[in-house]
Amino acid sequence: MRQDWEPEDLIEVWTLLEDDMKRVRNKSGVTRLGFALLLKFFEVEARFPESVREIPTAVVEYVAQQVKVPAEAWADYDWQGDRIKRHRKEIREAYGFRANTEEDQERLAEWLAAELCPVELSRDRLAAAVVARCRNERIEPPAPGRVGRLVGKAVKDFEAQFCLSRVERISHATRSRLEDLVAGSEDGTDEGAGGEGAVAGGGRSHFAELKADPGAPGLESLLAEVNKLKRVRRLELPADLFADVSEKLVDAWRARASKEYPANLERMKPPRRLTLLAALCHVRQTEITDSLVDLFIQLVLKINTRAERKVDKELNAELKKIRGKDGMLLRVAEAALSEPSGTVRRVIYPVVGGEKTLKARPAHPAG
Repeated sequence: MRQDWEPEDLIEVWTLLEDDMKRVRNKSGVTRLGFALLLKFFEVEARFPESVREIPTAVVEYVAQQVKVPAEAWADYDWQGDRIKRHRKEIREAYGFRANTEEDQERLAEWLAAELCPVELSRDRLAAAVVARCRNERIEPPAPGRVGRLVGKAVKDFEAQFCLSRVERISHATRSRLEDLVAGSEDGTDEGAGGEGAVAGGGRSHFAELKADPGAPGLESLLAEVNKLKRVRRLELPADLFADVSEKLVDAWRARASKEYPANLERMKPPRRLTLLAALCHVRQTEITDSLVDLFIQLVLKINTRAERKVDKELNAELKKIRGKDGMLLRVAEAALSEPSGTVRRVIYPVVGGEKTLKARPAHPAG
């Protein structure tokens, strides 16, 4: 129940209409106020409040003015006796509802597990769906705490069935290979003395390697990703392993698996452990393939950039060698004409910058 109500909202939602006033006329005092508040609360929430504090003070004061009972009387309303039971029964009948039963709750849990849990991950939205279904079927929903437990049971039942159905599709050989991913962890956190994901012998567990990012672009990263992809493909996961469930669900299980340590996985029951590992590997196969494409593109760009820099360097060197060619030839001609009897070393070298400059000039074909 929202706690902030503007005056116009109070008038729209909490005003007692003619039929409401007829139902409270045969009641008086705190009973009259209590019944009126339960009546309108049920109209808004399709359930009854669990305590006095659940109804906002502004609402109590507004309804109290309408039934001519002091708002303070609400604190004295009896929540345990036969009177509130009669009030609830009368209100249910007024709105055409009935009380929920254990059978109703069991049926709701089965419905959640079969229909909603495969596509909806938020427990809050699952709880809202329970209330909405009860409203549609004109059944008073369980109390919020009970709804939460009902949702928890449905999720647990769904996950158990989901794991069993996944494992049934996986061959014994593939199950064994999945188990090998987390075998050999040196400690309980997959972070041994050699660093993150270290195992006995100084290496990293296959599980840690599988979760790792490719790293900086380079040939070493490219080859490491190729090896990682080969390892995942050797698992031989069935192509239809998750074909009948939403990608959102598979991604959620992949995310859960990536947060686990090998020791935690080993403590789980096999169906759950294998399903988490299978979801991780199933999604990682696509992710690794994508990262390989990105690494290859970045590597090609890196090679091209280096090649361009090398060519640019060589071109700049050649341009430097021949810069000012026409002016240099003119000065050589002028010097030769002014002193035709002089030596090259004394007349020509000074105007071109020395013997080294002449030697650096590229040869030109005749004509």
